[in-house]
Amino acid sequence: MKEEIKNQAIGIFDSGIGGLTVSKEIMNLLCEENIVYLGDTARVPYGTKSRRTVKKYVESTTNFLLSKNIKLLVVACNTASAYAIEMLKENLEIPVVGVVEPGAKRASELTANGKIGVIGTQATIKSGSYEKKLREICSSPIEIYSKPCPLFVPLAEEGWENDETTALVAEKYLGDLRKSEIDVLILGCTHYPILKNTIAGVMGEKIRLVDSAEETAKQTENILRTQGLLREDGKAREMSFYLTDDSETFTSIASRFLGRPMEKAEVVDIV
Repeated sequence: MKEEIKNQAIGIFDSGIGGLTVSKEIMNLLCEENIVYLGDTARVPYGTKSRRTVKKYVESTTNFLLSKNIKLLVVACNTASAYAIEMLKENLEIPVVGVVEPGAKRASELTANGKIGVIGTQATIKSGSYEKKLREICSSPIEIYSKPCPLFVPLAEEGWENDETTALVAEKYLGDLRKSEIDVLILGCTHYPILKNTIAGVMGEKIRLVDSAEETAKQTENILRTQGLLREDGKAREMSFYLTDDSETFTSIASRFLGRPMEKAEVVDIV
């Protein structure tokens, strides 16, 4: 029975396409694993919705992925992780990984002075999810400096990661954080890794960046290894991508976020 489970896919969902940065890291770290990705593009963004509505959306996206026989669920959405991760862990029999805890855990390990910065969307910052998790994890007193950076999302999707405009926006957003003496900065949105070089340039060499996508991939690998669920059959991996609404720009944006050519995703209805 366990051998059959090993060959099942890792399920990943996001409210849109940002979660593809998480998929990229998982695909790079776990080269043998089958992947099923669902982007709920018909209902994006989750960040403007109530907790109740987000939980309802998460239930439907999760049910779709469960129908694909997944062995582990990755919630590659900061809002969904903040609002629904505990619900999923309580109700599902398979392992569940969110993006908040891995990033917070890594930041707590890296900080030397106890001053940690968090950037994300308005919804993620407002939820206080990273702050809450950091205070749960850190045994020593810490100072947390949070900053919403909403324009980073469209800039990443436009492909302006190396554009002067993005550098100017980053300086506007991050100038005060740089002066706050933080030594670690959490990239608390799955779009932000696309802008990592620009953000690093603004923050300077002394401030370590924590990429939640990378840390989520590491936690996924650790869980599968610990539970003996790594795929080992040697066959070519299978990757399936689904959307809940079609988008003319999805393929080109997805290819940049994945770092490899992306075939057209299948559009599905979920209830």
